[in-house]
Amino acid sequence: MNVSVISTVKNEGEALRPLLDSLIQQTRPPDEVVICDGGSTDNTVEILTEYKRWLPLKIIVAPGTNISQGRNRAIAVAAGPIIAATDAGVALSPTWVEDLVRPIEENESVVASGWFEADPYTDFEVVMGSTVLPDCSDVNPASFLPSSRSVAFLKSAWEEVGGYPEWLDYSEDLVFDMALRERYGQFPFVDTAVAYFRPRGSLTSFFKQYYYYARGDGKANLWVRRHLIRYITYLLALPFIFRLIWREKWQGWLLLVGGMAAYCWRPAQRLWNNTWGWRPPSRLRAFALIPIIRFVGDVAKMLGYPVGLVWRLRQR
Repeated sequence: MNVSVISTVKNEGEALRPLLDSLIQQTRPPDEVVICDGGSTDNTVEILTEYKRWLPLKIIVAPGTNISQGRNRAIAVAAGPIIAATDAGVALSPTWVEDLVRPIEENESVVASGWFEADPYTDFEVVMGSTVLPDCSDVNPASFLPSSRSVAFLKSAWEEVGGYPEWLDYSEDLVFDMALRERYGQFPFVDTAVAYFRPRGSLTSFFKQYYYYARGDGKANLWVRRHLIRYITYLLALPFIFRLIWREKWQGWLLLVGGMAAYCWRPAQRLWNNTWGWRPPSRLRAFALIPIIRFVGDVAKMLGYPVGLVWRLRQR
């Protein structure tokens, strides 16, 4: 069956080249590549046009479209019965297309989950990737919901569930995944179909990313229990521990240090494996960043989620 790789982009510029180069180098070249541009004001469209010499590339220019609308536009004009979705700013493993679509071609499923890994350029990005991204060994294939930077599905399945939710600007791929899973059941997990992407390079950009993710969760009513636990931890449990430190001292400190250790333990394990060969001072600074990154991410989520929830209530 023919395979159409789709993506949506906006103002990606030179960051598009790793994705397009990796598509050229696929062991199984896609039958077509369809990319929807959401109204770039830089040289994104010019770079896409340049690559038409080497890729069977269709370019759609649709100013003002959000991510969901852009993906839906690209899928709607795709000719292949199999859609492989990815994002700008990634580089795909050479066997990405071949591995990702195999379960669909072998009639195991109408959807296949790919995988994603950090591709850090700086020491800070190594810490960021280790802190916020799971290892493949952390994944439960039975419950894993793929990012749309690495997923494949039949176009007919996309039509059946109504496509990506165009009312949602973030967390849209999770809502799409849930609709597919509800209709078709568990997806095969293909850990060799890897999309490599660069983690956020600063706390500011990371804060914005997680704020928007949490706002999307609020809009879509996702992960209510997780967000509630976070509020309880920071607004009730943490003040109680600080009060205990003030009164009893050692008992409060024991709870605080134990809680932080438990919260940072798995990221620390990943960072330990990712920093072999680092000098001790650099490694120590890297580990000290873990609780800071986690705290910034939690604050971003606690601020973003109620904004999305208010939006949801108003839309009702």
